[in-house]
This record gives sequence, C-alpha cells and structure tokens, in this order.
Amino acid sequence: MAAPQKNVNIADINSQPPGGESLPLDIMGLFFFAYRDFTGDADAMLERQGFGRAHHRVLYFVNLRPGMPVADLLDILKITKQSLARVLRQLIDNGYIEQKTGHADRRQRLLHATDKGRQLFATLSATQASRITDAIAALPPESRKVVTRFLVGMVDPADRMVLDRLNLTVGL
Repeated sequence: MAAPQKNVNIADINSQPPGGESLPLDIMGLFFFAYRDFTGDADAMLERQGFGRAHHRVLYFVNLRPGMPVADLLDILKITKQSLARVLRQLIDNGYIEQKTGHADRRQRLLHATDKGRQLFATLSATQASRITDAIAALPPESRKVVTRFLVGMVDPADRMVLDRLNLTVGL
C-alpha cells in the first residue's frame, strides 16, 4: 500500500484542498495577471486625472448606454448610492458627464458623456481593446465566441439579462 502523499510546499497544499478536489489555480492566477495588465494602463491615465477604477466603470457604462438612468447604473455596478454619488459628482464637476432629467419622469436622472467624457473613454479603451484584439487574434477563428461564452458563464445567472440589455452577448 502506497504511503499518502505529503505536502512539500504551499503550492502542493493549495492545489489539493481537503477532499481531494482540484482547484483551477492556473486559471485563477491567469485571471489575476490578465486583469492586472488589462487595467494597468487605464489606471495610470485615470490617476493623472485624480480618478480611479470606479470612475472608469461609470464612464464605460455611460458611454455604452447614453441616457442611462442612475438607477440602472446602481444596479449594474452594485454599489451604494453614496459611492456612486461621489464618483458621479467628480465626473460631472470635471466636465466628463452631464446629468439630464427624464422626459416622462422628471425625477429620473439620465447620464450622458460629454465630448470630454467620450474622449477620455476612447483613450482609456484603446489599450484595453488592443490587448483583447491581439489576444483573440492569436487564437483559432471561432475563439471569440468561446471566450465570450466563457466570460458569460462566469457572470452570476441573475445578471445575465443585464448583459443582453447592454448588447454584450451579441453573436452568441
């Protein structure tokens, strides 16, 4: 009878948790490095403006869906009204976003990127889009769909309808 395997380092311990099931540590590690590099260039540009990732997320969705109500943005970002209010105030005060009242419901606040906001969004997105395009171009032809399906699969099922509303699952 073979002796049970002894863990010799922390990697051995992490790769085989109690019960023997294997964790996808390779994919988890790759996610870390991919996310770090994906956000790195944008983070540096945002920091020069006195902004952070929350500002980038708001700019992204407001540019993706001009006229988006604040309530929808809160639902997508899953942050508090207070957190969003601080970020929005900075973006509005610095001329990147403007807020308009709703036509049907005057209590509704609709968000629009200004020319300055669209330009910053385009600049932030350029390096990220290039990184994605280059990575997918190095894969077989149907890989974009596979990558998209994989990422959709990572999203909480309750939020998948939001992906459809934002047209993020087109072509699946």
